[in-house]
Formats: sequence, C-alpha cells, structure tokens
Amino acid sequence: MTASGSPEFSLLVSCCRWNFANADPGQRPELPSGVDWTRFVGLARFHRVQGLAWSALAQLADSVPHDVRRALSSDAKAIAATNMAIARECGQLRDDFGRAGTALLFIKGLTVGALAYRSPLLKMGWDIDLLIDPRDLDSAAGVLTARGYSLRLPAKRTQLRSWHERSKESVWHQDGSLYVELHTGLADNRQLIPTLDVHSPTELVEAAPGMALPTLAHDELFAYLAVHGASSAWFRLKWISDFAALIHGGRPEEIERLYRRSQELGAGRAAGQALLLADLLFDALQTLPELRTRLGLDRPTRMLCNAALRMVAEGERDPTEKLLGTFAIHWTQFLLMPRLGYKLSELRRQAGLLTRRLH
Repeated sequence: MTASGSPEFSLLVSCCRWNFANADPGQRPELPSGVDWTRFVGLARFHRVQGLAWSALAQLADSVPHDVRRALSSDAKAIAATNMAIARECGQLRDDFGRAGTALLFIKGLTVGALAYRSPLLKMGWDIDLLIDPRDLDSAAGVLTARGYSLRLPAKRTQLRSWHERSKESVWHQDGSLYVELHTGLADNRQLIPTLDVHSPTELVEAAPGMALPTLAHDELFAYLAVHGASSAWFRLKWISDFAALIHGGRPEEIERLYRRSQELGAGRAAGQALLLADLLFDALQTLPELRTRLGLDRPTRMLCNAALRMVAEGERDPTEKLLGTFAIHWTQFLLMPRLGYKLSELRRQAGLLTRRLH
C-alpha cells in the first residue's frame, strides 16, 4: 500500500501534520510546484481543515496567491469564533447537566482538538457531541429544552426514546446555529466498543483557557476515534488527522499498547485500519515496522485501509452527492469484525436504515 493523492491533497496533509501538538513548528510545509490553489481551498473546505491549513501557511503567505490567503484566513477566523461560542456553550452545558445530576462526557470536538493540536480553536467544529447514560435521556432532554434547544432528529419528542433504542444519537438545535448531538451510544453497531459509555474512564481536558471538560480517557478515546472514523470510511481528512495527531510522537511501546487495548475494548479491525491509514498519510507507524507488517498481513484490514485511502485522497464532494458514493462506507462495515454474528447484526442494521429511508 502506498499513499496517493494530488499535489493539493498532499500539501493539505502536510499542513495538518504541522499543527500536531507534538510536531516541530520549525518545519513548515514545503509548497509543491503546480498547486491548483483554487482546488486546494476547495479541498480544505471539503475536509474541514481550513483553519489548520491557514495556520501552517500563514508564515509562507508571500508564496500563496492573495485570494487564497484571504479565503483561508477568513475561514480560520470564522472557525475560531465559532469554537469560542461552542466553548462558552460547553461550559454552560457542563454546569447545567451537573446541577441536574446527569453524568456527561464531551466527545470529539473541542476536547480532541485540545489534545491533538497546538492551536485547538482552529480545528473546525459545528456541533457539540455529548455522551450520556441512556437512563438519563429524559433528564438530558429537559436540560437541552431549558437551554432553548429544539429536537431536529427525530422530529417529535414522543419518538425520542424509541429513536435512541435503534440510533446512537439525536440531533438538537438552538437559535443561533448551535447544534448538539446527544449520544447514548458510541458506535452504530453495538457489538463494536460495547463497554464504552459515559461511565468509562475519563480525563479532564482544558478545552479553552480556564475551562476543563470531561472526556474519555486516552485508551478509550483511541478506540472510539478509530470506530468513529471507520463508520464513514474516513472520507474526511479531519478525522484521520485528529487520530494521527493524538499518537504523534508517542513511544512505540505505548502505541502498541493502545492497539492491544483497543482490541480488548472491541474496536475490531477499525483500529488496524486507522493505524495503517495514519501511517500512509502521517508516518504513524514509522517506529513500529513489526506492527505495520502484522496489520498489513491481515487481508480484511488491508482492504479496509485501501478503501479508506481512496475515499479520503480522492474525495472532493460528500459521498451522498455521488451515485453509489456511500457504497464503500456500507460494505466496509462488514469487515470491521470477523464474527458471523457481527456481520448478521450489521446486515440487520443496514436493512433497517434502508427501510426507514424508503418510508
């Protein structure tokens, strides 16, 4: 397997890598010749890494066309402003859920950004992902309603509990364009990472100056991010950049341990897929040639990685906008675990999704 992609995509990967928390800030990306800058901006926006791109290129601005500088810097400012608004809301949600006695974790978003990047407010986000205990669904819905959120998916409050019995999250919206995804689970198929929940080991992360938010502890976060990326075949660079940034600069024995622990937690081949993809794009396994070889020798894991590489390196539009664009997302889900029981449960899950869409 070899990494592929256009000069624009390769430059975008280099920009993301420069922003890693443990990367050397003195090693700015080299600008390849023949970059189509209009396409570069389009790719950055599709992959939702404009802020990271501008952060890496700002000191090289004289080599970047003026309209590109203006577009990326404007996007970066908007992303930072949105993240500040999200941070303020996260603080309020943390306090309100605490007063209601409802256990809460913040997943993805600001907490991952703070762990992964030097300038976390430049990691694009548009929603707030909250994880709760399913038993606290009514309490959580009450807190969100009191804060001015209305339910968007499902359409009716009376459908909320039955919706969460078959879906891992509901979607809420507050005037002012703030969205919350309220999670009672972390995987589309509940046979993946089945023990991870709001009561799993946690850590506090300073997501903004003076504001700490609870999130999954490092081992659990590693497994979760692998499964989350695999659920969409990693079609956005943002997701694999987050994953690679979290392990960048880690000791080889620590990365090996994280992989072994992910298997105990039920991440299946999603963890191997994530590591191989992160290696192809960001050299994540450079110090772990034996693990790279071991993962690559497993044909389903290799197939998963190749499918993800094609999705992320060749994608310029949302897969739902293309004919059969989501096909790779659907078939790769069957390879994430080898057990027949898992494959049958995945078949039932996808058939249920199709039935609901047709109705």
